[in-house]
Amino acid sequence: MERALLASLTGPVLDIGCGPGRHVVALAELGLPALGIDVTPAALRSARRRGATVLQRSVFGRVPGAGRWPSALLLDGNVGIGGDPVTLVRRVGLLLRPGGRLLVETGPPGSGGDVRIVTLEIDGRSGPWFEWASVGADEAVGLARDAGMATATVEERSGRWFAWLECR
Repeated sequence: MERALLASLTGPVLDIGCGPGRHVVALAELGLPALGIDVTPAALRSARRRGATVLQRSVFGRVPGAGRWPSALLLDGNVGIGGDPVTLVRRVGLLLRPGGRLLVETGPPGSGGDVRIVTLEIDGRSGPWFEWASVGADEAVGLARDAGMATATVEERSGRWFAWLECR
């Protein structure tokens, strides 16, 4: 299911909050160039061991190719990075080229709206604490509008919810 979504992307693809790089690796296996960015050193070490091309970067900092990416990912709930989904999606819109698409994984309808403080544990090590928001599928249209993006599609696949947002 995920592979079919990834195969529908136009490369190169920017994977934001790539963690241990499973999507970056899967994209490469599909013949799509991809770059993962993440702030967690342990996650990046794991990604590099898997052969993923990754950089230690915040999406809110300098990102190579800004304004030229045809596709970007916020999967596994990464639309919650930073605790403010509108600010995050607006930033990703600046990284995409006009007409570029952002694939966002959301929660099911009715599941969004909270912000919590979390840390990620990778290889037995905890990373820094940060704010994380949840977004339900029913909030995707408003999120896109508020961030200056257009919503192309909201869909459920195998119990998971995804929204395609397009850069204007």
